[in-house]
Amino acid sequence: MADMTKDQEEKIEQLQLFEQNLQGFLMQKHGLQSQLIEIESALKELETTEVSYKIIGNIMVKAKKEDLKKDLMQKKEILDLKMKSLEKQEERIKERAQKTQSEVLKEMKR
Repeated sequence: MADMTKDQEEKIEQLQLFEQNLQGFLMQKHGLQSQLIEIESALKELETTEVSYKIIGNIMVKAKKEDLKKDLMQKKEILDLKMKSLEKQEERIKERAQKTQSEVLKEMKR
């Protein structure tokens, strides 16, 4: 096999960067999913409780269920948007990585 060209080396470096980016996206998605699970759990709990509280800093204060529910739904909406954005970015990186990988393999076969 012939020595790699500078272009091939750069593409392999790009592939490594793509992999690092994808790992970062995975970690971020995991964090968002955990937050979404917590919010959904809190929303479910709100349905069955008579008295509700909100944590503010280091204290809990009594709060209206409707206000808490509205607050949680807004947070959920924001997290859903962040998740969709991350998934789109992740998909673009995957596509670029596949294209670059195909180019490298094609050049190596020459």
